[in-house]
Amino acid sequence: MSAASPSWPKLPPQSICLIRHGQTTANRDSIIAGRLDVSLTDLGRQQARALRGHSWPGAIALFSSPLERAQQTCQLGFPDQEFHCHPGLRERDWGQFEGAPLAKLPPRAGRPEGGEDWSEMIIRVAEAITACCAQAQDRLPVLVCHSGVIRATRLLAGQHNTGARAPNAHPISFVWVNDRHKEVAHAL
Repeated sequence: MSAASPSWPKLPPQSICLIRHGQTTANRDSIIAGRLDVSLTDLGRQQARALRGHSWPGAIALFSSPLERAQQTCQLGFPDQEFHCHPGLRERDWGQFEGAPLAKLPPRAGRPEGGEDWSEMIIRVAEAITACCAQAQDRLPVLVCHSGVIRATRLLAGQHNTGARAPNAHPISFVWVNDRHKEVAHAL
């Protein structure tokens, strides 16, 4: 399922920023991590620290997936910023495919055996983003999460496909402009 579905919840009408965690051992080794807790590599820790130099347009509210790689990215990239873990920001459960080579990744649509259905994940992500936006109040919600969460957000933002895998530790904003979200990638 690639195209946006009219039955999915709408994202709040405000700007948000998502950041995929820094490179992990699974990323480096082309392994499907899903819900597995994998650590950042040395490069991943460098990527996370580089976030310290990013200029934000104002106050931010920082949120993280509960998985170790996202929390490590928050701690290294935002050392003086409190962050809140939200379970809805976790990566998709790929079931029997977790720990397998990335080349064996099944199609995104549907439910892998023992895993999470793609449509259910999209709804979970919408609910998580809505909750984070409400908690952020007048601050920019910055969500440190995973590639799958960013792909789901693209569909929720009205894009017609999930796009390429997001780069590690690079902010991607979904800017609210003219009654829609526009994706903007930021250079560090």
